Amino acid sequence: MKTEKQKMLAGELYYTDDELAADQAAAKAWMARYNAALASPIAERHALLCERLKQVGKGAVIRPPFFCDYGTNISLGDGVFLNFNCVILDVVEVVIGDRTQIGPAVQIYTADHPRDAETRRTGLEFGRPIRIGSDVWIGGGAIILPGVTIGDGALVAAGSVVTRDVAPGATVAGNPARPRAA
Repeated sequence: MKTEKQKMLAGELYYTDDELAADQAAAKAWMARYNAALASPIAERHALLCERLKQVGKGAVIRPPFFCDYGTNISLGDGVFLNFNCVILDVVEVVIGDRTQIGPAVQIYTADHPRDAETRRTGLEFGRPIRIGSDVWIGGGAIILPGVTIGDGALVAAGSVVTRDVAPGATVAGNPARPRAA
C-alpha cells in the first residue's frame, strides 16, 4: 500500500497526512530563511536553494520573496532566473529548463482538485507535472496551470493564464493564453 506522499508524487489522489504536513512545515521554515536572505550575496542564496530544491543549475537565481509547497519537487536548469514574488505549488515535479526567465509574481500550479464536488469535499487532491523548456520567457503575473508543458524558446506574455501546452518557439497571450504573432 502506498503512502500519501507516494500517491502525491505519482499524481494520484491523496490526503495531506502527518508526513506531508511535516514536509510543508520544513518548507515553510526554509522559506523564512531564504526570504530573509534578500540582501545576502547571490552565492549564499544559491547555496540555500541547493538545500531545498531537487536540482539547482549553475547560476540559477530566485529573487526573494519566493513561495512553494515543498521545494523538493522543483528542478532549475543553468542560468534560470525567477523574479520577486514567484509561487510554485510543487506537489509533483516542476522542471524549468536552462536560461529560462520568469517575471515577477508568476504563479506555477501543479496542485489540482477533483472536478466532482462530492469527491472534492473529502479533501482529496492530486497534482499534474509542469515542464518549462529552455530559453523560455514568462512575463510578470502569468499563471501556469497544472499539467502544462511550455516548449523551448516560447514566450508567455505578462498576465497570461496558460491552460494548455505551448509549442516550442510560440508566443502566447491572454486569458486563456492563445498563440499570437511574435
